[in-house]
Amino acid sequence: MAIIRWRPEADVFSQWERMQHDMAGMLAASRPWAGGDEATFRPEVYPALNIYDDGETFVVRAEVPGVDPKNIEVEATGDTLTIRGERVLPEPGANASYHRRERDSGQFRRSFTMPKPIDNTKVIAGCVNGVLELRLPYAEEAKRRKITVKAL
Repeated sequence: MAIIRWRPEADVFSQWERMQHDMAGMLAASRPWAGGDEATFRPEVYPALNIYDDGETFVVRAEVPGVDPKNIEVEATGDTLTIRGERVLPEPGANASYHRRERDSGQFRRSFTMPKPIDNTKVIAGCVNGVLELRLPYAEEAKRRKITVKAL
């Protein structure tokens, strides 16, 4: 039986290397662009979007590539916005087989509570180059008003 001298500094470094290797593997599995398994990658939310406030209006820009604008519904009620629709992808054919399949088809729905009530009679919606843009003006009661102060 061989006797091996234990060196604590060597053991700490090997544990550190093992931990780095494990972490790199976990990160790669969750990010397909970093070498993980693309087949298991699914975006958490669809469509991806940005919402910003320009002082009078909320502007929503949602990425909806491949979605026919006729298949998108937008509903604004009080301070709630709902976007729903369906992306339909053409089938490749009876004799075709996929080498990679990352684009999904199907129905989607996202709903948000805006920080202020919106005037749903003045909402403007348009879709250009796969980007849905919504302009949601504040409701009158939510708009800023300058109040003149008078001497009493």
